[in-house]
Amino acid sequence: MNGPIKFAAPLLAVLALAACNAGGTSTMPSTAGQPMSRSHQMPEWQAKNLASPACPQVVGAPTCLALIQKGGISPTVAGWGPTDFQTRYNLPSSSKGSGQIVAIVDAYDNPNVTSDLAMYRSNFGLGTANFTKYNQNGQTSNYPQGSTGWGVEIDLDVEMVSAVCPKCTIYLIEANGADTSDLETAEKEAVTLGAHIVSNSWICYGSNSCDNASAFDTKGVEYLAASGDSGYDENGNPETFASVVSVGGTVLQKSGSNYTESAWNDAGGGCSNNGSGTGITKPSWQHDKSCTYRTDSDVSAVAWGVAEYDTYGEGGWFTVGGTSVASPLAAGVFALAGNASSQNAAKKFWTLKKKAYKKELHDITSGSDGSCGGSYLCTAVKGYDGPTGWGTPNGTKAY
Repeated sequence: MNGPIKFAAPLLAVLALAACNAGGTSTMPSTAGQPMSRSHQMPEWQAKNLASPACPQVVGAPTCLALIQKGGISPTVAGWGPTDFQTRYNLPSSSKGSGQIVAIVDAYDNPNVTSDLAMYRSNFGLGTANFTKYNQNGQTSNYPQGSTGWGVEIDLDVEMVSAVCPKCTIYLIEANGADTSDLETAEKEAVTLGAHIVSNSWICYGSNSCDNASAFDTKGVEYLAASGDSGYDENGNPETFASVVSVGGTVLQKSGSNYTESAWNDAGGGCSNNGSGTGITKPSWQHDKSCTYRTDSDVSAVAWGVAEYDTYGEGGWFTVGGTSVASPLAAGVFALAGNASSQNAAKKFWTLKKKAYKKELHDITSGSDGSCGGSYLCTAVKGYDGPTGWGTPNGTKAY
C-alpha cells in the first residue's frame, strides 16, 4: 500500500475526516526534543474508498473507530480470525485467561450483541462466552437507545477479546451517549464491577482535553485505547493520556504457514501535542528523543482485514479495519498474561531489556503512517516507532 495522501481542504463536518485543519501543512522545528515537520493527510481508507466509518467522525468529540471495509455482507466468513491472531502472536489462548475480567466501554446499545457474539464464537469453535452487558450505572437492564454505528463497534470489540482470550470474562458497559460525561461514568463503572482491564475503541480527534484523565487512571487497572485511524499525528485522548496504553495498528500478511506484519498506513501515532505546541506531559519512563510530550503508540496489533459478525447494523459477516480492532486484541493479551493489576500503563514496554524485547515482541520494521521526513514518529523502524509502538505480541511475557 502507499502512504496516506496529503490534502489541503478542511474536513470538519460529520462524516468528514476528523482533526484536519485548513491550510494543509504546519511545520515545527525538527531538532531533537521537538516534533518533526507534520503534514495533515487524508487516510488511505478514505482517499481510495476502501472503507467507511461506522460512526460519524467529529472533531473534538468521542467517536468510534470501526471501519467497514468495502465488499458487502456475505453468508461466508472473510478476513482474519482467531486462529490467525493466536498463531501469529503465539498466545496461550486455550489454557489461560479464566477469571480475568476485560471490560469494553462503548456508547449506546447493540440489542443483538449477545446473539452476535454467540454466532462469532460458534463459527470459530470458541465455546460459550462468559459475557455480561451493563448500562453505565451497572444495571443489566435499562440499556441506552441503540445506534447501528456504535453497534458495529460493540460487536467488534467483544469479538476481538473473544478471539484471543476465549476463556476471559467480558463485560460490556454501554454509555448512554457518545459524550464525555456518559463515557467517563461508564469507565468508572467498569472498575466498580471489578475489571482490571478496560479497552476503549473510540477517540476524541484533535483534543487532549475532551475527557478527564482521572477517569482513566485507577491504580491496579490497565486502560487501553485505540490510537486512531487518521495517520500520523492525528491523535487525541483517551489514547494520549500517559495512564493509557495507546494501541497502534498493523497489516497482517500470510505466506504458506508464515505470518508477517507491516505498519498500517492509517494508524495513529506521533507526538501528543497534535502540532499545537502543547500536549500531554511525557511520562518519566518514555525516553524517545524527537517528542517532548507523550509519544504514541505504545504497542500494536492487527488493524485491517478482520472478520466480524453483526446483525444489528450490517446483517451478517463482513470485513473490518481500524485500530479499534487492535485495542481489544491487546486487552485480551493482557488478560492472558494475568497480571494487569500490577502494571503501570505502558511502562513495561518502554523499560524492557533489549534481549527480552527481541524475544517477547514482534518488531515491525516496514511501512509508515504519514510524512515526517523519515522520522521514527511516522515510519516503522527497528525498535520503537509511532505507528506500531514497540511491536506486536510474541507470547504474553512483554505484557
